[in-house]
Amino acid sequence: MRKVLVILLAISFVLAISAMAFDDMGKSTTVNGWISDDKCGAKGANAGAEACTKKCLAAGAKMVVVTDSDQKVLTVDNPDALKGHAGHHVAVTGSVKGDTIHVDTVKML
Repeated sequence: MRKVLVILLAISFVLAISAMAFDDMGKSTTVNGWISDDKCGAKGANAGAEACTKKCLAAGAKMVVVTDSDQKVLTVDNPDALKGHAGHHVAVTGSVKGDTIHVDTVKML
């Protein structure tokens, strides 16, 4: 009986640690900001930079989201989700990990 109790306690401990480790995974965050390119970054976070952003993206620059709150530049790991929004002011919902965002949904502001 004592052995079973120790095994159940060990399994509970492992599951609790696993739950804490995966706590942040799958959480969505919404950020408001401008769709820009990694060449211009925060300098391209305005309504007048749409043409420049489109030109740089066509030349191979990476798509980024520049947040309104702190001008943080987040690289978009799935740029097809933002197709047609280059240079726009948007609300992007997705998973942020470090300086990268995986976009789930986008809404024009």
